[in-house]
Amino acid sequence: MRVAVYYRNKDVRIEERPRPIVAHNEVLVKVVASGICGSDVMEWYRVKKAPSVLGHEIAGEIVEVGRDVRRYEIGDRVFVSHHVPCNECRYCRVGYHTVCDTLRSTNFDPGGFAEFVRVPEINVRYGLFVLPDEISFEEGTFVEPLGCVVRGQRFARVKPGESVLVIGSGISGLLHIQLARAQRAKKVIATDIKDYRLKAAQRFGADQVIDGREDVVTLVKDANEGQLVDCVIVCTAALPAFDQAFQLVDRAGTVLLFAPTEPGIDVPMPLYDLYFKGARIVFSYAAVNEDITEAMELIRTKKVLVKDMITHRFGLGDIQKGFDLVSDADESIKVIVEPHR
Repeated sequence: MRVAVYYRNKDVRIEERPRPIVAHNEVLVKVVASGICGSDVMEWYRVKKAPSVLGHEIAGEIVEVGRDVRRYEIGDRVFVSHHVPCNECRYCRVGYHTVCDTLRSTNFDPGGFAEFVRVPEINVRYGLFVLPDEISFEEGTFVEPLGCVVRGQRFARVKPGESVLVIGSGISGLLHIQLARAQRAKKVIATDIKDYRLKAAQRFGADQVIDGREDVVTLVKDANEGQLVDCVIVCTAALPAFDQAFQLVDRAGTVLLFAPTEPGIDVPMPLYDLYFKGARIVFSYAAVNEDITEAMELIRTKKVLVKDMITHRFGLGDIQKGFDLVSDADESIKVIVEPHR
């Protein structure tokens, strides 16, 4: 079968590998659609594990079922979660599944940028979901990123009637905008430094969009009746974003840090101001069953619209074009790879 092997952002090669053989408790999935995630082009993170087959936002069809698998059948349309927790360790027991050692060591084989993936037994048990008829394969590629957003806003305790500021209007930011709107936020404000993304933020539900290079603090207050913001969601690793977030969070508000910096980067924190504001700072990474289930329902019921976020589709042989678009972060939102196209 064909796979796309990542060496660097500008060096993704199509290679041939044997089609995976499934064990008695595993399944084989034909990958119909696979999204390129922003994390796939975080070169500082990916290159140290290269060469590797990336791709974790996948939807496909089960084509082989091990003899001991009972819950799934050949022909099932599925979303497959690449990382799954053990659900038994001390972190899982208190709801912090995404820091579980098992979650950080599990994956499917070889990766979503391939024609087929083998789903190991633990992923079959905890990370295989049949797609409702209302969700297309393309829409299924949004289950994982939207699940991450669902988890983030749950940790941030976003409530109806609150004001929400999303800093960075890439795909994660746009999903946060839509989810905040679905959560009945009173006001949703979005920032970015690119006009294309600001227009996208407005199209997908932001009440107000602001160029991040301007006086964001003043403009956000103007847009929010002179008030600071109940929840600030940072979807970029650009250092000015953190300073803006800490300034703009209201008393008893929350800052959700949704994007990581590179290792070794220190972010200054106005501890005095945050202390007397009583502000919370929370982090969120990945998604687990309850987040994924909620994300699927949001997509199924069209409370979060994802299909219109797809701006580009490529066959596996043209995946380098997709990586170029996502790494440039210019005029694209969601790039989908179709391995059998």
